[in-house]
Amino acid sequence: MEASPLVKQARPETFQPKIVHLYEALFKDDTDSEAEKPEGFWREFFLLKPERGFLQDLLAELSPDDVLSLQSQTQQLFSRSVECLKKDSGLAHLHALETLTTFFSAVLRKKYTNPSSDIIAVLAGLDQVDTIFTDFVGALDTIIRNGKTLDVRQSAVEVVLSITSGAYQTSLLTYFIQRDLFPAIMKFIQESDSPTRVFEPFTLLGLLANYNKFESQNPYQYRLNDFVNEAAIQKIVRCVGQTCQKLRSQYVDIMPDLPEGWSISTTLNMMGLGAIGSRANQKPSYDLEGAKKMFAKLPGEEAALLLGTYDFSHANKLFCLNLVTLPAEKGEEQAISSFLSLTSYLLQHAFLSTRATNYAHLSLMVFRLLIEDQLLCKRICSDASQVAVRLCRQRQPSLPAVRGDRILAASVLDTMIDGINHNLRRRLDVSLYTLCVGIMLRIVSYLSRSHTRLQYHWSQLFRSLLALIRFLTSYASDLKSLPHFESLLDLVVNLLALSLSAGEVFLPTPAAYDDLFYKVVESGETLVKFRDTYDLASRQSNSIGTLISVSMHYKTMLDSDGMKRNLTSTEVAEVIKQGYETLSLQTKEGLDGWERYREADERTLLKKMARATVSDVQVLVQAK
Repeated sequence: MEASPLVKQARPETFQPKIVHLYEALFKDDTDSEAEKPEGFWREFFLLKPERGFLQDLLAELSPDDVLSLQSQTQQLFSRSVECLKKDSGLAHLHALETLTTFFSAVLRKKYTNPSSDIIAVLAGLDQVDTIFTDFVGALDTIIRNGKTLDVRQSAVEVVLSITSGAYQTSLLTYFIQRDLFPAIMKFIQESDSPTRVFEPFTLLGLLANYNKFESQNPYQYRLNDFVNEAAIQKIVRCVGQTCQKLRSQYVDIMPDLPEGWSISTTLNMMGLGAIGSRANQKPSYDLEGAKKMFAKLPGEEAALLLGTYDFSHANKLFCLNLVTLPAEKGEEQAISSFLSLTSYLLQHAFLSTRATNYAHLSLMVFRLLIEDQLLCKRICSDASQVAVRLCRQRQPSLPAVRGDRILAASVLDTMIDGINHNLRRRLDVSLYTLCVGIMLRIVSYLSRSHTRLQYHWSQLFRSLLALIRFLTSYASDLKSLPHFESLLDLVVNLLALSLSAGEVFLPTPAAYDDLFYKVVESGETLVKFRDTYDLASRQSNSIGTLISVSMHYKTMLDSDGMKRNLTSTEVAEVIKQGYETLSLQTKEGLDGWERYREADERTLLKKMARATVSDVQVLVQAK
């Protein structure tokens, strides 16, 4: 009996989903490629589940010129997708959104010769761009605001993220400025069911709020300023905290750094169950060079959320209040604790890459804004702010480990000290150091004005500042020409002078005050050399004379006839106590003053951060 013709057909090596054939028919079929695909093609196209990986790979193979040569097909895909979004068509709705996200992430990031005009040609053509994009943005607004499910609304947010990050340097974003998506995005955030779902819409707000904000009025900036829905704000704050924990865990996975006695395995060892702990917590270990290379790739792309965190902190006092005071949910970490913890990890590794440095800057600017709000500063420096903060201990020298809760200001000061200790370079990052020392000055200024005594290892802070002065003196030839360097010199000197003149009212014990004088006296020769190297005496903006006069006063006492023998540190401390009676501290007025933050001064950095955030969002979207 003759075999059936069906049996004679060769079995295909692999079965391809039908949608793959449609992709190939759209982008690879040379026969009459520019002809409009029939209605049936598109109906089937959007009913089938997208194969996003295949579509991404197919488009990734195309050069910018290839994409431009296929503009008839790309325009069809975009216009048909917009038509689908305008209709309430169930599953096709979701498939169109997912297809557009992948399409934009692959096509928009290519290096076109004329980005704005070329991308317009690829998507709609100059004649149709206004009509299609107005419909497109309107449809997305409606879906984000009132989509049938949270998943569909989230997919619409991802579409806006993909086109915003892909076309950030083009004029296409003006359509998202003209059609204000803020109410729709905030409604989605308020109705979200988890902090994880808040990440993408909040990151999107950060990008939209930064688009051309120094060149023209940006409606998203005004919206951030006026927003008072505390329920939505609290969801954002919890999202910020959770994202910071995730970013921190990437550092800890490379090099665990809990102090001895804090880890689960140590506890199990004490109980004779160490084998269980080692199996449960076993992680790969890396040599120092391997770890350094891995640290250089951090933070992860989720750090894009920090741009929106900065903008909300700058614009909205209610957001700042919730960021500082929102209590943790059961079993969770308080958001401000996670945010400060991540900042400490960023600062210890900031020197490894420009990207890490910029994100560290952004986090520090948030803390500067928080500290400059005197009501929040009062809270941060009070017992009401007590919280445990996991600070980075991955590089030496480490500060003393403190277990349990403590006043938030103490953890902030530790983080600033780490920033100073771990980023000393001949090509010093003056802006980073100015932020760290400036935040310290603002805290000490508040403590001295309010006569608030803070339990803290102050000796570590003063040791770091004097070590910084030694560094600045030793490498003056490399540092003198750096921009805004003189402002940093003044800050360091004035912080020490303020501590000398007002330490009695904010240092916790007389011994802590004595220790400060001891350290200044011990550094007498360095201080004189520092003054002469930078000609500080000729500038009225610092109080170097206060430091030198204290040092000279005690040097005279120690060199007197009765004290020429070598003295022990205890004897020197006794001399310091005796010297208070004859010491006359001449200090400049306004040592506890500081200039309020002005965003225009950080314009260059913020533009860099917007570009870095765009790059990170592109990676996140492409991974979908």
